[in-house]
Amino acid sequence: MRATLQRVTRATCTVDGALTGQTGPGLLVLLGVAAGDTDATAHAMAAKIAKLRIFGDEQGRMNRSVQDIGGGILSVSQFTLYADTRGGNRPSFTAAAPPDHARALYHTFNAALRALSLPVGEGVFGAHMVLDLTNDGPVTLTLDLD
Repeated sequence: MRATLQRVTRATCTVDGALTGQTGPGLLVLLGVAAGDTDATAHAMAAKIAKLRIFGDEQGRMNRSVQDIGGGILSVSQFTLYADTRGGNRPSFTAAAPPDHARALYHTFNAALRALSLPVGEGVFGAHMVLDLTNDGPVTLTLDLD
């Protein structure tokens, strides 16, 4: 499982002009699911993200987590995080999980975040989504649990 995290002051997701998910201060999480990922992987990724200290404390140091600041998460499925661009000009996505497997683990991941008392807005799996966000910092990290 792979996630790209962007620290945001706000983020929204719309599909066909309709708002599907949003967050105020917190994280935009782009989540890629690999073929071999399991429920345990989804729970481990959620726990890591919830506790990752990437928000400023009183001295401006990255010592606080999204849980610590009372922030939220906008979670968006993103199979393109598993793009392999080493051979030619057209990306291969063979490392990404098949859609049914990825959809189930995306929902497991979101449920795991909610079980950690985080408010979670969602994108729509498989849809063409439009994301609007305001980066904070900017701070962008990639986590890999492969």
